[in-house]
Amino acid sequence: MFYFLGKTRKKRFFAIISAVLILISTFGFSVQAQDDGKQLFQVCSACHTIGKGKLIGPDLQGVTERLDREWMKKFILNSQEVIASGDEYAIKTFEEFNKIPMPPNVLTDAQLEILINYIENYDPAAEAAKAAETMPTESVVHADEDGEFMPENKRPYDNMQISFYISLALILIALFDLFVSRLIKAKVLHIMVMLISLAIVGEIVIKEAQFLGRQQYYSPDQPIAFSHKVHATDNQIDCQYCHFTVEESRHAGIPPMQLCMNCHSVVKEGPNTGTEEIAKIYAAIESGKPTRWVKVHNLPDHVYFNHAQHVKVGKIECEECHGEVKAMDRIMQVEDLSMGWCINCHRSTEVQFFDNEFYAMYEDIHKKIESGEISRVTVNAIGGNDCQKCHY
Repeated sequence: MFYFLGKTRKKRFFAIISAVLILISTFGFSVQAQDDGKQLFQVCSACHTIGKGKLIGPDLQGVTERLDREWMKKFILNSQEVIASGDEYAIKTFEEFNKIPMPPNVLTDAQLEILINYIENYDPAAEAAKAAETMPTESVVHADEDGEFMPENKRPYDNMQISFYISLALILIALFDLFVSRLIKAKVLHIMVMLISLAIVGEIVIKEAQFLGRQQYYSPDQPIAFSHKVHATDNQIDCQYCHFTVEESRHAGIPPMQLCMNCHSVVKEGPNTGTEEIAKIYAAIESGKPTRWVKVHNLPDHVYFNHAQHVKVGKIECEECHGEVKAMDRIMQVEDLSMGWCINCHRSTEVQFFDNEFYAMYEDIHKKIESGEISRVTVNAIGGNDCQKCHY
């Protein structure tokens, strides 16, 4: 290969090729950096604003003046780890915002710097002016006073794609130079580059594999922009008014449009979307066709889950599985709903053992309670973690 080039020209050729590939890689990072803060912040925008008030999480305007950068980086990467360490500020913030867990993020130190710099230098007035220039005048969708209404939410690992491809490119370059061009004589450098790149690729592959079949932080667009925050918090509508089958059925149920009309026959304009979204309710009823809502919380087909068993018998609050739904405009899956998550819940959740006649059949457990051998009964103790309970 390349025998038509002289020895000196060949070395120059490969040196130029290597330099170009490095420049492409560097350019890729710089483009990512420029896009960038704004693109990285799209993940954060599901819960935070900059200068527009509290959303699901705190307003981030001026956060770099209040907090140390290194602390911020640790919190962004794994907030639950910081909270578990006993950090007073982290615990206070977590409790203040309804104990909704902030998702972990896989970001490099450079990406963290880009993100924090974007937050620090963000100018709400300039961004609002820019948005006003591109927004159609006929639009009736407005941002509420607390921040953007139903911001788009993305998976926390979406921004790792460029790192994956650059790592693959570095492995190929190292192999090419090791066996073909041989510009770098020290083979240890090739090995180091390949090992580091393989570690990065391996971590990304593992994270992506863990997402297969799971939809944590899934937050799709819906055919009607329904806000749980407006209905359950602002208007104090009870969850079971809409999800009226939750105590009797396996499924919580989606309310029919006729139920919506109990209120919207009078309320014809919303605080965030004007008449646009409410008009879709009327259109659905007139057409006679069901609204195709996008299911957010999904379990594999081989898993059996019964809402009535958990809500009515187990006395489990909706928030324990679904998060603080009352604070959400755009509904989002907060927990990963994995088997491990369910098993851990069964190990720690206490059964309402003394208030339900059904548990009278567990005579051995009643004897242990009376003798003082045990003081509480968990789901696991009555077979809640047996395979056939959920898989049969």
